[in-house]
Amino acid sequence: MSLDTTEKQQLINAHQTHGTDTGSVEVQVAMLSERISKLSLHLQGNKHDFSSRQGLLKMIGRRKRLLSYVREKSEKRYSDLITKLGIRG
Repeated sequence: MSLDTTEKQQLINAHQTHGTDTGSVEVQVAMLSERISKLSLHLQGNKHDFSSRQGLLKMIGRRKRLLSYVREKSEKRYSDLITKLGIRG
């Protein structure tokens, strides 16, 4: 359920804030969201994979903490990020 190099580079290019940005909160949330969606698809077919389910819950918690950090720093960055990723209703 990990991302390969080309997928990571595409996510970084789409969400980076400047030319050499590879680890900003926006990039981290985008990568986590992609991994979460892949793992969710895996778990739909493998209902008894409990260790992967635990990893999914940890990733969701980490994404939630990162999003709350962005929201504390800048409401505009937060709203732009969630609309770009389409992760909140």
